[in-house]
Amino acid sequence: MNVAIISYHTCPLATLGGKDTGGMNVYVRDLTKYLGIMGIHADVFTRSQDEHVPHVLHELGCGNRVVHIPAGPENPRPKEELLNYLPEFVNGIINFSETKRITYDLIHSHYWLSGLAALQLKEKWNIPVIQMFHTLALLKNRIAKSTEEIEGDYRINGEREVINQVDRIVASTIDEKENLIELYSAPKEKISIIPPGVDITRFYPISNDEAKEYLNIPTDEKMILFVGRIEPLKGIDTLIRAIAQMRKSDVLSTCPHYLYIIGGEPNSENGNGNQEIERLKALCVELGVGDMILFMGKKNQNTLQYYYSAAETVVMPSNYESFGMVALEAMACGTPVVATQVGGLQYLVQNGITGFTVPHNDPVALEESLTQLICKPELRFQMSRNSLEYASTNSWETITPRIIDLYKKTINL
Repeated sequence: MNVAIISYHTCPLATLGGKDTGGMNVYVRDLTKYLGIMGIHADVFTRSQDEHVPHVLHELGCGNRVVHIPAGPENPRPKEELLNYLPEFVNGIINFSETKRITYDLIHSHYWLSGLAALQLKEKWNIPVIQMFHTLALLKNRIAKSTEEIEGDYRINGEREVINQVDRIVASTIDEKENLIELYSAPKEKISIIPPGVDITRFYPISNDEAKEYLNIPTDEKMILFVGRIEPLKGIDTLIRAIAQMRKSDVLSTCPHYLYIIGGEPNSENGNGNQEIERLKALCVELGVGDMILFMGKKNQNTLQYYYSAAETVVMPSNYESFGMVALEAMACGTPVVATQVGGLQYLVQNGITGFTVPHNDPVALEESLTQLICKPELRFQMSRNSLEYASTNSWETITPRIIDLYKKTINL
C-alpha cells in the first residue's frame, strides 16, 4: 500500500514551538515512521519553506520520505496567503509521482489547507481521502479574545468543503466528533475516532538528575514546564497569574520552583509570536515574577524528553486544545500533567490519577492544583506511575494498526 500524506503548511521535521509547529507535526512524523515499521509506504508532502533544505529527506525510516514541494516563495508565509500557492503545490506532487513512477492508493491529509489540496489530487488520481483537521476554526472563534484571533470565512468555508467531499474523517476524541457534527453538519458515518499515539521509544522516563545534567540545569532546581506555541489560546497568561498567586501565598518559599516556557522565538525582532512573548514578559514584570519565569524559545524535538523528565509537572493551561500531544508525551516520561478541561485534554488527563484538570482561564484553580502537586512528593510519585501506565496503552504500536485498518476499509469502500 502506498499512502500520500499531505501536510501543506508545516513540515513534520520542523523545530517545535514555532508559530505553526506543534502537535500536528509530531502526529504526522510519528505516524509516518510507524506506518513504515508496519510495512506501509508513505510519502509526506509539504510546502518547501527553505531552499537550502533538500527537497527529499529520508529521516523517517523504512523508505518513507518527506518531500518538500516548491510552491510560492521558499520561506514561511501567512496561512491566508498559502491558498494562492495550492495549485502549484498540487502540480508539484503530481510531477513528483510521475517522475518517481509511483501511484498512491489513498491520501491522508492534515489540516484544512491540506484537505483542499487532497481534493484536487483525489479528482486527478481517483483515490479516496482521509482527513484529520487537528483544529477547527469555529471552535477557535468561540474562545477568541480579540478580533486578531478570529479565523476568517475563507477558512470556515474551506473546512466545510473538505468535510463534504472527503471519504473519511479521523477525530481524536468523541468531543471532536460531536463538534464536527454540531458545528459543520458533518455526516457522522464519515467520522472515526482514533486518538493520536505516543512514541514510547522516544518518550520514556529519564532519571531526573540525568535529565537536568543533560540540560545543564542545577540538580536542586525545581521545574514547572510549559511546552507549546506562544499564542493567546494557549492560556499562558493564566499560568503566569497562577505562579504569581503561588508566590504571593508563600508556597514557592517552601517549595521553590521555576516556570520554564518552551516555544516561540523570544529573541526575534519581528512577528506576531514575538509580540505575544513581549506581552507575557510584561505581565511577568507587572506581577513581580519575572525572575521565576524563563522563556526558552523553540527546542529540537529530540530534547523534549529531557525537559519532561526534568520537570516536576507539565502544565497545559489552554483555552482550546483539540487533543494535547504534549500531555501524552509528558505522561510517557512519567511526569504528571495539570491541564484545563477543554477539548481532548479533558479525556486525556485523568483528574486526581495522572494529574489534575481545572477550568480554563481560572488561575485560582490552577494555583491550587499546582500547589498540591509540587508540595506533595508522594502524590506526585503515584501520579507519575499512573501516567506511565496510561501512556503505555496509547503507544503508536497500538494506534497505528487502527489507522491501517481504516486505510484498508476506506480503499475497499
